[in-house]
Amino acid sequence: MIKIYGIKNCDTMKKAMAWLTENGIAFEFTDYKKAGVAEAHLPDWAARTGWEVLLNRRGLMWKKLSDDERAATMETKAGPGVDVEKALKLMAQYPSLIKRPVLDTGDKLLVSFSPETYAAELK
Repeated sequence: MIKIYGIKNCDTMKKAMAWLTENGIAFEFTDYKKAGVAEAHLPDWAARTGWEVLLNRRGLMWKKLSDDERAATMETKAGPGVDVEKALKLMAQYPSLIKRPVLDTGDKLLVSFSPETYAAELK
């Protein structure tokens, strides 16, 4: 069964779950903020998609981080200044930093919601 992870009250999550329901695709939803499962899944998700895909740099939580916390996940002019472990730790500490939804088909991991992508990958 398809598993979808995210935060229940997120508008993008609501759109994704509505799309799945309207298209007759069964899924199991896990609110990773409440269930505390993000940390356990992050290494696998990062290996499957890249941590850069998972990190939500556009949300309010990102803006609330200190400059030092954000710097751990940024590239510098001298080259990549990225510390993957720090990025995963930040996402585990602040699940709102994980892009939503994360949809796991078993074979594929889709991050974010696009009706076109879902249609192409799930039908």
